[in-house]
Amino acid sequence: MYRQTEQRSNGGSWILALLVVAVGLLVGDRIWRLWSTRPVPVEDPTAQPRPVTPRGDLAEDEKTTIAIFKAAKDSVVNISSIALRRDRFSFDILKIPAGSGTGFVWDEQGRIVTNYHVVKGAGAVEVTLSDHSQWNATHVAFDEDKDLAVLWTDAPKERLKPLPLGRSSELQVGQKVFAIGNPFGLDHTLTTGIVSALGREMESISGRTIKGVIQTDAAINPGNSGGPLLDSSGRLIGVNTAIVSPSGSSAGIGFAIPVDEVNRVVPRLIRKQAVARPSLGITPVPDSIARQRGVQGVIILNIEPGGPAAKAGLLPTRRDQFGRIRWGDVIIAVDGTEVQSWNDLDSLLEENYRVGQEIVVTILRAGQQLDVRLKLAAEPR
Repeated sequence: MYRQTEQRSNGGSWILALLVVAVGLLVGDRIWRLWSTRPVPVEDPTAQPRPVTPRGDLAEDEKTTIAIFKAAKDSVVNISSIALRRDRFSFDILKIPAGSGTGFVWDEQGRIVTNYHVVKGAGAVEVTLSDHSQWNATHVAFDEDKDLAVLWTDAPKERLKPLPLGRSSELQVGQKVFAIGNPFGLDHTLTTGIVSALGREMESISGRTIKGVIQTDAAINPGNSGGPLLDSSGRLIGVNTAIVSPSGSSAGIGFAIPVDEVNRVVPRLIRKQAVARPSLGITPVPDSIARQRGVQGVIILNIEPGGPAAKAGLLPTRRDQFGRIRWGDVIIAVDGTEVQSWNDLDSLLEENYRVGQEIVVTILRAGQQLDVRLKLAAEPR
């Protein structure tokens, strides 16, 4: 019985093998016939380029984009940060590239504007104009709270083309914007987009908050920092500063410092005028601790002797005779404008008041609300 089954099995296997071979021969024959009958390429010595089909006129938005780039490109510069190192053998000073970014011509006196973080910590800074001429920055003035810097160069007037200025206060969400910069070292790269949002907040490298920031979806990548953001009239409306991206490349969320802020800070830097920030003369309890206690406002931790708060009689946090903490006055408003945190208070004073100005501070003391008048002083440096 076993032998019969084995014989039948062997017979079936042979039949299957013959069928596979037969099918393979048929398929192979078919492929060969198709291959052997295909057209053989023949060289044509008379071959010529195909005629070009004329195109119509450019669309109006294309013409606008081209015109904006042509008008602005000569105003955009490349910024190279140089680290200075001493050779251990020859003791010569070596220049080592430390980073790059973008800037733009501010005026015909050779002054260039960029982000402070582009040149921060640089031993030397080189500016490359659109004509590829290179100039050393002879002086740098900066405001790290606003992440802006002004570079002085000796570039001659005839090589400089300042950008026209617009107003960021007039911007509307949805209007077109144009960014020019040097992303990844690719100079004079143009990207386009729209104003995605207005009034954003961004933390500067000093930790202070920059308010009124422009959000855009125009592609901004490493190297674009410090470059101009333009409106459809080719006017400067912002300075490209940061992106939000897990990968470090453009993800459609970029931020620009509004030109109204730039036009306030830059002249002050050019005048080499120290930024005198108004101060109450207090040190606050950290907001996190205030929140833990359920306080919406600024708890005063310490008061500067002789400062505005001290002269007005405000009370700091202290300990009583038994060692218990007695929390200081809580600032809840300035001139009727509510403040809920130290950042609120700091930004409100910086953006709306000046040193020497009188204000009315509303405080909570032992559950009672009081209005106290004081005169702002300059923040100590």
